[in-house]
Amino acid sequence: MKNIYLLDNGEELKETLNKSFKKDKEIRIKTQSINNFQKILKYIPELLLINEDSLEKGQELLDICKQIRENVDNTRTPIIVISSNTDDSHIIDVLKNDVELYLKSPLDNQIIYYSIKNILRLLNSNRMVSPLTGLPGNVQIQAEIKKRLINQHRFAMLYVDLDNFKAYNDTYGFSNGDEIIKFTARVITKNVMQENCEDNFVGHIGGDDFIAIVEGGDFEKTCQNIIAEFDKQVGKYFTPEDYKRGYIEVENRKGIMEEFPLTSMSIGAVEVTADRFKNTLEIGEAGAAVKHLAKTIFGSTYVLDRRKK
Repeated sequence: MKNIYLLDNGEELKETLNKSFKKDKEIRIKTQSINNFQKILKYIPELLLINEDSLEKGQELLDICKQIRENVDNTRTPIIVISSNTDDSHIIDVLKNDVELYLKSPLDNQIIYYSIKNILRLLNSNRMVSPLTGLPGNVQIQAEIKKRLINQHRFAMLYVDLDNFKAYNDTYGFSNGDEIIKFTARVITKNVMQENCEDNFVGHIGGDDFIAIVEGGDFEKTCQNIIAEFDKQVGKYFTPEDYKRGYIEVENRKGIMEEFPLTSMSIGAVEVTADRFKNTLEIGEAGAAVKHLAKTIFGSTYVLDRRKK
């Protein structure tokens, strides 16, 4: 879900944008008066639009843009200014202050529509995503956790990785290893991003490590569903002989054959409450602890951390 924030003291532009993006269910237009623009910075918007024509006396566009850029979480948030001011020197001054686009009003509906769509497309292509799974990487993962902490959301973090994955890679090769990682990504995404769960999130840290953020629903049930589907289908990534035997044989550096269980999944789940964690690092430490505990248990399993403090 892409959240676009419009800074505007009127309603006309908001109505125009809502009409233009009516069919784009993945885009939400949210508005805030320019007087209170600081309030929306904590949400780390995908994109910011500013209607310069609605500025009140004493408000300066360049001052607002400067304050947005000085906010540590919004240094790279794209800004589009919409204005009836056609003076070239003014437009250049605005663009020199790290504003991505200046559109002249009255707006053409198609121009604003495709301008926004194209900026979002560039964001998606430039954002650090996993080329293997297409899932967001560490930059967006950190932003997603941080904005929930700032806004005191109640949510659960799921830290997921595969057991005995190195042994699988050594036996079946990196190409097959990539396939089992993509399969894992599909299973996690399917069970986390169910209907009416648009506020949830799935990210790929790298290798066989994933995270998921669950805001709605029973996160323990989500863990159960992920594991059940993984265990049901993972057998197709093994030879019938290995799957029936229940383990794979890998030659170690000394030439001795070792036995490793079939690839399974471990999930460490942490329930995040506003009064327990101060930052993403503390959440990560709690997640690492419960995931480590899950990995000490044979087979696919999950361990929950429901502590309040």
